[in-house]
Amino acid sequence: MKAGHKQVKRMTGMMRSIHIVNVISMIIAVITGLYIADPYYQAFIAEDAVDKYVMAWNRWGHFIVAIIFDVTAIIVAYLFFFSRFEKPILKIIPTGKNIKEFIEVLLNLITLNRRKNFDSTYADSFNTVYFTVFHILLAWMLFTGLQLYVHGLASGISSIGSWWPWMLHFVTDWTIPVSGWIHSGAGSNMASIMEVRISHHITMWLLLTWVAFHIYYQVWRTIFWNEGDINIAVGGSKFVKEDKA
Repeated sequence: MKAGHKQVKRMTGMMRSIHIVNVISMIIAVITGLYIADPYYQAFIAEDAVDKYVMAWNRWGHFIVAIIFDVTAIIVAYLFFFSRFEKPILKIIPTGKNIKEFIEVLLNLITLNRRKNFDSTYADSFNTVYFTVFHILLAWMLFTGLQLYVHGLASGISSIGSWWPWMLHFVTDWTIPVSGWIHSGAGSNMASIMEVRISHHITMWLLLTWVAFHIYYQVWRTIFWNEGDINIAVGGSKFVKEDKA
């Protein structure tokens, strides 16, 4: 640690673990999801024999990481409101202080750190709102994904009983009219499962765009602020200049 700097804890061990799990899960979800949409590779079990279960394995992997995302999403949602370490909800409430901080952080980014009129020691409103957008997109991804999954259970039964498809329909059928409204302005009478597929696919690209900017911004802050922000996701801490006063 440099002289005149102090170490500030920014992420708990649980949140860092969730971050790592989500990164791995997203990579698997993208690879398997793209294959499900348009098979782009084949697995060979012999020199000229194609594994006929390659699609099944991709669907299985996609479903498993979706369940992991469901679990971590529930944990993050709970901590969003009730964390004893840091409550993100307090940073997205549109108070005068939060709005001013949001604008100042945005101006700091636009001006390449020439203007920095906010305290970067702890989470700021801009980054908190940005992460909230991520979790909203992820929630939509999960609901539409489960709708696509239950759509494949056309018989209305599953290996664990008819209650499972019924519950999924009850929880996710609303994504069909909403997807139709988003993409074509059509009402629920004209909406179809295809709109859900399109929405699910587009949301994937929005999430990847989000990830690209997230990585860029963390590196950007590390370079311009000289506070070791890139270490937050690994060690859980960053380093800020101590107040000489």
